[in-house]
Amino acid sequence: MCGRYVIVTEIKKIEKKFNVAAFDPSLYRPNYNVSHGNMAPIITQEDPRTLTFSQFGFTPHWAKKQYYQINARSEGDKNKENDPNYKGRKGIFDKPMFRKSIRSKRCLVIADCFFEGPKKERLSKPYLVYLKDNRPFTFAGIEDEWVDISTGEVVSSFAIITGPPNQLMDQIGHHRSPVIISEEDRGIWLNQDADAATIGKLMEPYPAELMNAYPVSPAIKSPEFNDRSAVEPIGERLNPEFDINVTRSIQLEGMGRSSKSEDNPDSDADTENPQLGLFD
Repeated sequence: MCGRYVIVTEIKKIEKKFNVAAFDPSLYRPNYNVSHGNMAPIITQEDPRTLTFSQFGFTPHWAKKQYYQINARSEGDKNKENDPNYKGRKGIFDKPMFRKSIRSKRCLVIADCFFEGPKKERLSKPYLVYLKDNRPFTFAGIEDEWVDISTGEVVSSFAIITGPPNQLMDQIGHHRSPVIISEEDRGIWLNQDADAATIGKLMEPYPAELMNAYPVSPAIKSPEFNDRSAVEPIGERLNPEFDINVTRSIQLEGMGRSSKSEDNPDSDADTENPQLGLFD
């Protein structure tokens, strides 16, 4: 599942990256711990040029009461074993709660990263999961509008679609992966004319080699824990990464000869920074 995520990128940068304009910029609240019931930015099929704001926690239009369904399984009732190699039918098209939205009310959910933990410990042992060199990115989502007949209030809400785990989720010990829509596929996901077969092909695990994760504080279990410390690492990345140190000090050594400074022995070296956080 994907029940908590982060979106703190400045709204102007979001608008520029996704070629959208915010419906009402004042509605945007940077959030280090997006939880069910929170308002968050999405891009809808209905208006793909506008950044809108919707409640995390899906309620279908026909429901008699409000739900907070945060995730929707791409396989529906199939693949109950969460087989990472599952290639069967995407049962979400058959589920009464989701079948209308997956066909005509898909959305892109904008995120900087997300939290996940092992199947047993869950957010008692959380990791921050991120895409390398790609922030913010987009989850595959579905949305709908529900009317509270007691008050007349219209509630717009969304859920994040999940699929079988990729290798990184398996390293964490989790049995599901949120579906991530790549840049080249965003237009297809929002295309009103795309058929079920085309959409189904997009709901596959994201390449694990383009992702990484590091452990963070279990305090994120509480939705009230919502500041920059939520994304700070408390341990090393699951998979090593290397930063290229290109700082170079050049010294003139007579007749135009130059060399790297002896005072900077690490110049041009590959250096691992295991404790470096995503926003450092």
